[in-house]
Amino acid sequence: MKRSSDERLLDLMERTAVLRPRDLRAAGIPVSALYRLHDRGLLMRVSRGLYIDEKASVTENHTLVEAAKAVPHGVVCLLSALRFHDLTTQGPFELWMAIAERARRPRGAHPPLRILRFSGPALTEGIETHVIEGASVRVYSPAKTVADCFKYRNKIGLDVAIEALRDCRRQHKCTEDELWRFARICRVDRVMRPYLEATL
Repeated sequence: MKRSSDERLLDLMERTAVLRPRDLRAAGIPVSALYRLHDRGLLMRVSRGLYIDEKASVTENHTLVEAAKAVPHGVVCLLSALRFHDLTTQGPFELWMAIAERARRPRGAHPPLRILRFSGPALTEGIETHVIEGASVRVYSPAKTVADCFKYRNKIGLDVAIEALRDCRRQHKCTEDELWRFARICRVDRVMRPYLEATL
């Protein structure tokens, strides 16, 4: 017996934490099913073009899933990556994401985003893909994030960068070689050197 588009959408919703209309098109489900289930109270609209299951059990990293859906080409970075890797006690209001220099800047995204433009290896190196609530989320690795913090120390504060470096080492989140590698990629090896040597 052929299953209705509503049933297929509910099955898709069980596998994916956040849905966009384009996800339905890829699965061969008419977008009208999304609006129908929303009207019936089975789906909740969290922002323009993003829907979640009304009964979904969301994790503390749910905002990362929403951001990854809103900016699929973006990478979670800096304060938000530190938070994800448990390298800071700060809970930033905005979700920090890196995008390519010429990438289209997202508008009206939820959660509120702090967009930075990266280029070259500083954009493409050190990306980890984590599956959160069934969705793939790209986050910079701990070592890359520490190097980024030193690079953007004027935006986030040198004290945050130093704390991240100490916590990263204390929690054994990366190796010394990884820290040096990303320090060179981000062109902050001279800046980081005294702090790396002081905490050896």
